[in-house]
Amino acid sequence: MACFKIQAQTDTVYLLDKVVDRMDSVLVSGDANSESIRQYRLLKNRVIKTMPYAKMAAFKIQAMEDKLSTIKGRRARKKYIKQCEKSIKNMYTEQLKKLSINEGKVLMKLLNRETGKTTWEIMRNYRGTTEALFWQTFGSFWGHNMKVQFDPVIDYQIENIIKVERLE
Repeated sequence: MACFKIQAQTDTVYLLDKVVDRMDSVLVSGDANSESIRQYRLLKNRVIKTMPYAKMAAFKIQAMEDKLSTIKGRRARKKYIKQCEKSIKNMYTEQLKKLSINEGKVLMKLLNRETGKTTWEIMRNYRGTTEALFWQTFGSFWGHNMKVQFDPVIDYQIENIIKVERLE
């Protein structure tokens, strides 16, 4: 277990194995693992890039659920869901296509954090189990799992980045 010292502008923080403190203008000394610092910075960039999409999705899903609760009839509900999906696709498809595989993984965790539902549950609720199964299988070829959940204990670095960067 590597213990290393991080010296910030005014204070010194001792950490074990992982860098969990803000990395802006930080001097790293001792036997710090530069690979863990690089991984932290990559994760930070991924969280900063994908958090706005997760926030937008949570807002849209909540608005859609509020509206769906007032719509009567299966056909009208399906029509409204398709209309919402089409407008979201028109607005965000080009931007989301540019995400890397790892940014997509972070986005799925952030979606779970923001909505309380996994991407599997969201897909199954609005598009059906068959289509959700298709996309789960398709994503598994690139290492995605739509049933991944955000756990603040396991994903403490993501939670820390959100707090430090004030992304909430």
